[in-house]
Amino acid sequence: MLESVVTAVLGTGLGLPRPVRRAVGVRRDLSVRARDGVILRTDHYSPGHDGPAVLIRSPYGRGTVVALLGRLLAERGVHAVVQSCRGTFGSGGRFEPLIHERDDGLDTLAWLRRQPWYAGRLGLIGVSYQGAAHWAIAADAAPDLAAVVAVVTTAAMRDLTYAGEAFSLDTVLTWTELLEAQTDPALARLVELRRGQPRLAAGFAHLPLSEADRVATGGTVPFFQQWLAEHTAGAEYWRDRVFGERLAEVSAPVMMVAGWHDIFLPAQLDDFAVLHGAGHRPSLTVGPWTHGSLGLFAATVRVGVSFLTGHLTGAGTPPPGGTVDVTLTGRGGHRDSWPPSYRATAWYLRPDRELGAAPAGESAPDTFTYDPADPTPSIGGPVLMAHRSGPVDNAPLEARPDVLTYTGAPLEHDLTAIGPVHAEIWDRSSNPYRDVFVRVCEVDRAGVSRNVCDGLVRVEPGRFDEDADGVTRVTVPLWPIGHVFRAGHRLRVQVSGGAHPRWSRNPGTGEPLGAAVALRSAEREIFHDGVRRSALYLPVEIKS
Repeated sequence: MLESVVTAVLGTGLGLPRPVRRAVGVRRDLSVRARDGVILRTDHYSPGHDGPAVLIRSPYGRGTVVALLGRLLAERGVHAVVQSCRGTFGSGGRFEPLIHERDDGLDTLAWLRRQPWYAGRLGLIGVSYQGAAHWAIAADAAPDLAAVVAVVTTAAMRDLTYAGEAFSLDTVLTWTELLEAQTDPALARLVELRRGQPRLAAGFAHLPLSEADRVATGGTVPFFQQWLAEHTAGAEYWRDRVFGERLAEVSAPVMMVAGWHDIFLPAQLDDFAVLHGAGHRPSLTVGPWTHGSLGLFAATVRVGVSFLTGHLTGAGTPPPGGTVDVTLTGRGGHRDSWPPSYRATAWYLRPDRELGAAPAGESAPDTFTYDPADPTPSIGGPVLMAHRSGPVDNAPLEARPDVLTYTGAPLEHDLTAIGPVHAEIWDRSSNPYRDVFVRVCEVDRAGVSRNVCDGLVRVEPGRFDEDADGVTRVTVPLWPIGHVFRAGHRLRVQVSGGAHPRWSRNPGTGEPLGAAVALRSAEREIFHDGVRRSALYLPVEIKS
């Protein structure tokens, strides 16, 4: 009864299609046998008649949010099949990220085809890892596959793990701790969260990184160790764990839900570009969401249920392909097309910490010292935990001596930036092993600086060209942007040598990622003269 009340309130509040029935049949802990004999525990939410099905495969259990989603779908005439990935919540075997999802997913599809109630039309919906598990089977799920809803996820998980070819420590270790803690008693877990997860914080600070999982979780986690070891581009380990190579083969209607401050955004928009470039018509919803936020949950249910039921049951009018709803941050507004039309516009770093439309003439570089023993911290931005992510007041960060800031004059008019962002930073260092972090902020009339987007690149000998003076031109891709900077506000660019623990600190020694313990500081110079023109390139919207 309570579940029916909750789904009724949600359905009305989010404007979902009207339910065709309130009574939902639920069968729990069904056994689906994988090809190697492992039993995958599965729940089935039935509308009480034959029909299409939606599959949700998850390592996070079959209760709460996915159970609610299963009921919402079944009330609208669609069977919902919710399955625990192997090694989680009663399913047999050991959980190893990504490697079993293709075979286990296809074995589950084979099981579905044997069910008398299954009408041969399949939908997939998944958030984060769930979505990656579904991309693993999407190219092989024809002719059944009729709709896919991919929420803050990607077919290429490696890109997230080593963003900028550095190690995404916050995301990876937080996720590792989350998975290991799922079976802890609820009270113990609540106490740990209320205390601010001190063990996780200790893991972020610990060296060598090969022991960080033990510090954070109390035990050694095999996949965390492998991700430390297999970090080089082209590592064989990732070949069967990345599914982007066959993404263009997915011809079923796809709806992507993304957040401007989400960890997956760059890779997810790359996935959208692959589908769009292959001649398909994927749909896209982007909003001001962080990973795991309530706003993202509401958008997932609102968009996902309507998209799936429309394409699977034909109830109402199925959403047309290529529907785009992009909500801008800042002053706000919406756009109904992607990719956007924009002009890459340079904002040059200048002497006296200025930022302007014209490059500087001859000028001395700005300097700072990066000390990995006191790594430049990360605040806000796209991280896994919603309560620590998104735009924040950057005053504590900008007060540090190892963070350079460059600030423009007050804007005369609103400035709409939408699309990819990058920076070109001319950098010289006393240490060839270093990172370049760039962040874009909007400074309001009161002087409060809030982050809009950012990115980091790891620099190693031979990765970037140096000029005759040993100055390296480093191209830094930032998170994509969809933001309106307000008239009277100012743009600010931060340049620093790290963002810890969002990215693991660069020890400055070139030692292996997991083994490094020695720390070597670097004297850094950032150039902005007539030849070495460090600049941010913003995608300024071209209005039709």
